Amino acid sequence: MKEKDTDVYKWHTIEVTASAYNSLKYQTNSNPSIAAFGDTLKPGMYCIAVSRDLLKLGIKHNTPIKIEGFDSIYLVKDKMNARWEKHIDIYMGTDIKAARNWGRKKVTISYGLLKEK
Repeated sequence: MKEKDTDVYKWHTIEVTASAYNSLKYQTNSNPSIAAFGDTLKPGMYCIAVSRDLLKLGIKHNTPIKIEGFDSIYLVKDKMNARWEKHIDIYMGTDIKAARNWGRKKVTISYGLLKEK
């Protein structure tokens, strides 16, 4: 998504806990490349999983997300287990070292909801 394409969104900000995940069987399930919304995940994609409580804020499949500390805009492609709240999981392909180095931290995210016409 290009920065100019973000003009159609009204941006909302929230603080969440952010961790990272990889598309590996032991971290997800027997088909780690298929996300909860049915998307096929590939290393290099800018996508995240969100806790289900964030869906109630209007965040849904393909909602654009700006994450503090990152330049790229991420898209929601996955949902987390219901036990998590105010949490995102940043997809880091198969780079286990990058995911471990990220760890878990509090970050501010901005999510874009389409402006009403």
